[in-house]
Amino acid sequence: MKDINSLITYKSIYFIGIGGVSMSGIAHTLKHFGFNVSGSDATNSDTIQNLISCGIPVTIGHNLESIKNADLVVYTAAISKDDPELVMAQQLNIPTMERAVFLGLLTKCFDDTITISGTHGKTTTTSMVSLCFLKANLNPSIQVGAYLKNISGNYTVGNSDYLILEACEYVESFLHFFPKSAIVLNIDNDHLDYFKNIDNIKNAFIKYVKLLPSDGLLVINGDDNRCLDLKDATSAKVITYGINNVNADFIAKDIVFDDNGFPEFDVYKKEKFYSHIRLSVPGKHNVLNALACIAMCSYYNIDSGIIKSALLEFTGANRRMEFKGKFNNNVSVFDDYAHHPTEINATALALKNKKFNKSWAVFQPHTYSRTKNLLDDFAKVLLNFDNVIVTDIYAAREKNTYGISSKDLADKLLSLGGNVKYISDFNDIVNYLKENVNNNDIVLTIGAGTVTEISNLLVN
Repeated sequence: MKDINSLITYKSIYFIGIGGVSMSGIAHTLKHFGFNVSGSDATNSDTIQNLISCGIPVTIGHNLESIKNADLVVYTAAISKDDPELVMAQQLNIPTMERAVFLGLLTKCFDDTITISGTHGKTTTTSMVSLCFLKANLNPSIQVGAYLKNISGNYTVGNSDYLILEACEYVESFLHFFPKSAIVLNIDNDHLDYFKNIDNIKNAFIKYVKLLPSDGLLVINGDDNRCLDLKDATSAKVITYGINNVNADFIAKDIVFDDNGFPEFDVYKKEKFYSHIRLSVPGKHNVLNALACIAMCSYYNIDSGIIKSALLEFTGANRRMEFKGKFNNNVSVFDDYAHHPTEINATALALKNKKFNKSWAVFQPHTYSRTKNLLDDFAKVLLNFDNVIVTDIYAAREKNTYGISSKDLADKLLSLGGNVKYISDFNDIVNYLKENVNNNDIVLTIGAGTVTEISNLLVN
């Protein structure tokens, strides 16, 4: 690690919203380096209990006394400006910093920060790259946006100059980072509550790749034209990958799927055979994620055999087409974080490669703005499932000023010929499924909110 001492002015750091997946990872990392770390969160969780067990004091609710001892207060974008702890810090003239800004300072402490961005697939690809670096004994520090079984958490602290982390485009937070190498997986219409249109999203990515130094690396999806345009915005080395783009530097050929929907394929580098790869995660979209990982790791001179082995061992990050168990004797339950039409479509296509009877999608839309802006697209992709249950919108950071409800989505789906039900209560959904599913059916809970609770209720 280059210079953790650059943060030493902040010996005691307090986190508002410490239970968040990124915030908790940062908190653990700082604790490891000897900082006094504490924080608060609105709700208790396994993540909170893990922080406490590691010696990080956490208050559920507010703790205005703890704020007084802080040299710095870090808060998430979800914290309101009138939050009592944030207001107290400002009144006491204690420096405050949004999470992404602070994480940017942390990336500056490493000589070689590798960031993985894109509208979809960040967590999976970050996990894949991380496992390859770990298996190659390169001892990276890692910050990933979900629980990863292979590291028993969402972070690890290494003893090298490598930091591997997700870089989210929402509110342009990734512009605070200092990457040496970057992957851009795709550029799609999302977070329109902030970006308003696709041109603004693309411009954010242009600014992002301009952060790369001339001796850095940009890995981009050669099947995505918006990604290909990023080549002109950087002086860094550019490597492309793809399935359809035969001119890409890394391409996948002869893709086949087994009964679980897991792909295997041949990888060619500059038209020469590179490796035969098997994955333990389903779907063609994960072939692209794996190619991005291979392109990055090859650049860092990780042996192709190590990459092959690491990718086969990777069984998915938490809530990414995660198998949760069975109920009613032989009905399989999967849980997926997909909350954008493109992601749901990828999940549906991955499902088509599996052997099963009928599919049941339980979808919880995430944010009113996304539901309103992409209503027609959501309805079209949900038609890919045999049966759909739509439950209430998970508001996240928003108030419903959009005049939209899940009933609107259910009605739209019905008008397109979908087999759909709107059910608000989670227990009612569980009971309905238990009464109506048949042998060898598959149930998927889909969304970035609390819908995952339904999968747990079904298998427990």
